[in-house]
Amino acid sequence: MHSPGWDSTNQAEPQVLRVPDHAVDASVDAVPGRDLLDGAPAHEVTWVDPVTGAHGFLVVHTLVGGLATGGTRMRPGCTITEVGDLARGMATKTSVFGLPVGGAKGGIDFDPRDPEAVGVLERFCAAMLPWLDSHWVTAEDLGVAQSRIDEVFANLGLGQSYHAAIERSAYPSRAMQRVRAGLDALTDDGLQLGEIIGGYGVAEACLGAADSLGWAQEETTVSIQGVGTMGGGAAWYLHEAGVKVVAIADAAGTLSDPAGLDIPLLLDLRDEYGEIDRGRVPASVEQLPREAILSARADIFVPAAISYAIREENASEITAQVVVEAANSATTPEAEEMLTVRGIPVIPDFVANAGAAAWAWWLLQGQVGDDPQDSFTRLKSEMRSKVAVLLGEWKGMGIAPRETGRVLAATNHEQLVGAEITVP
Repeated sequence: MHSPGWDSTNQAEPQVLRVPDHAVDASVDAVPGRDLLDGAPAHEVTWVDPVTGAHGFLVVHTLVGGLATGGTRMRPGCTITEVGDLARGMATKTSVFGLPVGGAKGGIDFDPRDPEAVGVLERFCAAMLPWLDSHWVTAEDLGVAQSRIDEVFANLGLGQSYHAAIERSAYPSRAMQRVRAGLDALTDDGLQLGEIIGGYGVAEACLGAADSLGWAQEETTVSIQGVGTMGGGAAWYLHEAGVKVVAIADAAGTLSDPAGLDIPLLLDLRDEYGEIDRGRVPASVEQLPREAILSARADIFVPAAISYAIREENASEITAQVVVEAANSATTPEAEEMLTVRGIPVIPDFVANAGAAAWAWWLLQGQVGDDPQDSFTRLKSEMRSKVAVLLGEWKGMGIAPRETGRVLAATNHEQLVGAEITVP
């Protein structure tokens, strides 16, 4: 349902946006047992940048305890339909992991490489200030780095993008200090925990799938579309686990080596937009067109780049035995049905890529701290157990993983109705 007075299209001044008094009371969490994937969103907001004319969108699908969480993306062609799908997925994601928070998503139809992109993001966040101040916890997403989001929040006087949740603490400054310590913690590899935890979760989803299907890690092969935060992190931790990553793709094309790619080297060759310098790629690596990643021969395919990467017209090209969705809405419903008929299970995005969202909420609630190993252990246990349930139903009853995940999400959501969010 649309909130009365909230369509801000054609409004030149962002200051005209206000959160209605009934915003929290109108949340979907007032309807026990609601199907999270089919229900209409609680709130939709459309914004037009008064400088560039770019369109931005906020969709709050559910609120739990007055809060929702979900990243903000920026890409040319972004639509409110896309943002709504992603918000719905976020609501399902938080419910699957039993997190006491609803789901939302922000999106801006603009090229993140445009010199005006930073200004557009700043004005969008300024327009969404009533939500960001009290109800919406956002973070990085496609085309928007976490460092950029935090910079914008600091300029708005909100400190950090977890502001709406941190303000629930009796001592916000202490909570902020604790959360920052967790976000900035370094792993043994010298990597920042907050930057790689999502990719680690995807890797554990892949390893959980291999384990559930009885595959030895060292004999399992993986292909990955996208080498950004999620895809690159997954590739790193799969390589660390002894799994062969035999193909990866970025915007410039696909790199393939059946013997296994040198993942640390290739990740070092990325630029800030996640593209690998082809001039420094080893001669033994075959360079193929970007679309070749779909047909790359591997046991597991990880779409970790754009939404709707696997569609009805290209689903027949998939050769992997399992698809693990690292990107949000990576597979269209029609394509997933085609894969299911062929006996290829799809581990849905609201499970496979939920690691970062789950970890952030554990961090906010003090369930994990600044010791990376504690976070890795918690996420590994949670992710593998959920993948085992999904594939157990697939192997035993032929039930698609997404359907099992929907049931789990709905069950958990009923238990979250009326929950109060506390931040120590």
